[in-house]
Amino acid sequence: MSPQPSASDTSQRWRSYSVAFQTILVKETRRYLRIWVQTLVPPAVTMTLYLVIFGSLVGSRIPSLDGHHYMDYIVPGVIMMSVITNAYSNVVSSFFSGKFQGYLEELLVAPVPSAVILLGYVAGGVGRGLLVGLLVTGVAEVLTDIRLAHPLITLSVVFLTAVVFSLAGFTNALFARNFDDISIVPNFVLTPLTYFGGVFYSVSMLPEFWQYLSLANPILYMVNAFRYGFLGSSDIPLAAAYSLMLTLIAALFSLNMYWLNRGIGIRN
Repeated sequence: MSPQPSASDTSQRWRSYSVAFQTILVKETRRYLRIWVQTLVPPAVTMTLYLVIFGSLVGSRIPSLDGHHYMDYIVPGVIMMSVITNAYSNVVSSFFSGKFQGYLEELLVAPVPSAVILLGYVAGGVGRGLLVGLLVTGVAEVLTDIRLAHPLITLSVVFLTAVVFSLAGFTNALFARNFDDISIVPNFVLTPLTYFGGVFYSVSMLPEFWQYLSLANPILYMVNAFRYGFLGSSDIPLAAAYSLMLTLIAALFSLNMYWLNRGIGIRN
């Protein structure tokens, strides 16, 4: 029978895991902060243009939605769009770069659990997504008079959404074989789902068939839950949105752990 690890051994092991997690997180954070002109400014400028063009120019000709000015109505969706795209792109580009350059093999042979590696990259993606979302929120504060109706709901929804798409970006990076593969999902899956996720309109405006079809879009639930946190109104039940996000996190985390432990996309 193998001896049971002592309390000091367990404490030392957890400290080493904590150092590994912090190292990955710091590396990821420095990566996007070092090139902030490319990683933070462009998405903030793009979302500002969305607010100005759709909110101010087009929105002035659109009647209010759910009792809110159109500019105020689209602000939560635009913020959520920036969080989704940046959380996803940070993880997929960073992890795939590690595969391409070959240094991920050092992580695999190090005494670091796969969960620590996965959480480190996800934390980096969440950090970038939330930072860009904060920048867009600051712009929205200048252009609108929007205020948070439910701060805790707003913060929890944006955090869970960033986690979901950071995990999804990790999945994409695992299976990508070249740089073209890391752009297929954002361009042909993520972008259409985002635009049809109720960012610029209420799903109640659609014909009945398209309303039911829209319910298959997970981004619709996240955008509406986030909008509820800002405005107090939503097309989707809040419980359904939270259930979906937590389910996606559990599923994506489990799958990524399985693939990472087997070395799928890395060793072969």
